[in-house]
Amino acid sequence: QVQLVESGGGLVQAGGSLRLSCAASGRTFSNYAMGWFRQAPGKEREFATAITWNGGRTHYSDSVRGRFSISRDNAAKMSYLQMNSLKPEDTAVYYCAGRASTYAPVTPQEYDTWGQGTQVTVSS
Repeated sequence: QVQLVESGGGLVQAGGSLRLSCAASGRTFSNYAMGWFRQAPGKEREFATAITWNGGRTHYSDSVRGRFSISRDNAAKMSYLQMNSLKPEDTAVYYCAGRASTYAPVTPQEYDTWGQGTQVTVSS
């Protein structure tokens, strides 16, 4: 079983950058597809990006494509979300998620392991 812990959130001005990290524990991380989701107050949790178990394929939502970048380091059991050109509408709690899979799911229902979330606030 894999457990996930996010870090790296904070307050940043519009146009700035943040890098979120997701640390995994457990022996099967390298079998896991990883995703990043976000949830703003009063809104549903939405997909941001996902990466396959070997990093060979990535997916991005239209709202973050070109600004966010997902990566992973299986040896270190880490997943990362580099966020550039941040906008106030990116403000949300960001969650990393994982599941043992050969593909990278893009819906929250397909993930069975979640971190506790980290707050990202972008000021205008």
